[in-house]
Amino acid sequence: MTQKFSSPVLRDARRVVVKVGSSLVTNEGRGLDEQAIGEWCRQLAHLIRDGREVIMVSSGAIAEGMKRLGWVNRPKAIHELQAAAAVGQMGLAQMYETKLRANGLGSAQVLLTHADLADRERYLNARSTLLTLLKLGVVPVINENDTVVNDEIKFGDNDTLGALVANLVEADALVILTDQKGLYTADPRKDPAAEFVHEAKAGDPALELMAGGAGSSIGRGGMLTKILAAKRAAGSGASTVIAWGRETDALMRLTQGDAIGTLLIAQTKKSQARKQWMADHLQLRGAVVVDAGAAIKVRDEGKSLLPIGMVQVDGDFSRGDVIAVRDDAGLEIARGLANYSSSEARLLCRKASSEFERLLGYAAEPEMLHRDNLVLTR
Repeated sequence: MTQKFSSPVLRDARRVVVKVGSSLVTNEGRGLDEQAIGEWCRQLAHLIRDGREVIMVSSGAIAEGMKRLGWVNRPKAIHELQAAAAVGQMGLAQMYETKLRANGLGSAQVLLTHADLADRERYLNARSTLLTLLKLGVVPVINENDTVVNDEIKFGDNDTLGALVANLVEADALVILTDQKGLYTADPRKDPAAEFVHEAKAGDPALELMAGGAGSSIGRGGMLTKILAAKRAAGSGASTVIAWGRETDALMRLTQGDAIGTLLIAQTKKSQARKQWMADHLQLRGAVVVDAGAAIKVRDEGKSLLPIGMVQVDGDFSRGDVIAVRDDAGLEIARGLANYSSSEARLLCRKASSEFERLLGYAAEPEMLHRDNLVLTR
């Protein structure tokens, strides 16, 4: 009988981010592994038919570019790395498009940098795009935009990007597929007494001591980056599993709860993590005052805040800033991420969403603060 994880977090996960490493995608640098990518895409299709939403974070652009350019060793010059990424990205996107389409799925290429997720407005734009793609049943295939940045190539890795994406879309789980079975208490190649870690708490400092350095000349991330990625993902309530990507039906078995790989369990529930983040850790940039009807909708009925219920805008804030929601007595009842800047919000006060395009020249979200990005404070 197949051993099961004691925690049901993977079995219950409805939104999953899957990260695949360079050594797997490119078969240790020998070019894109068509069969392996086809297998993962087949499994992604199974997960989607099972009612889950999936996002793929795939390494491999630089490695594939190196192969196409005939380079054996990874270059050190930034401009050469960027050139390799530009060449390799073409083949990577085409391969996923072909294999996902063969399984009845649409795909979308999304190139991100860490800077995209650090900037408030770009963060919200990326989040809105990814959530829209998921609603449309399209699989986003994400990679770092190595062609236009320096720091990510020199110091970044897609394990970290996978964790950032998990936080961005509030995923339930992050699955890191790698060329290792998972985490051991020590390097099993050097220490015969090393024991396999089946389950642990994400963020446990002892895990970082167990993890070694990078194990491949193709990719940039070793086990330590995966442990740190799991710690980062746990900050928004997502648990992480590190598993061998060549395991038969790995994704399907993991989401059935099979104990293959190392499961690192987030200690904070997703909703609690997000509420804590908005309630305690972000500086308020401004506020909107709402009428009695809107206050009831937000405070008592758990609804989003619509501009038609706003009567006043205070402060100077941008899209993506955290602002307060105050009732007509001036008491803060909630706070959340603004979908519109303060100047735009002033134009939208008391206006229906049908008027947004006429007033702003464009129409983004119908809400000033969506309930998913809002926490009650009273």
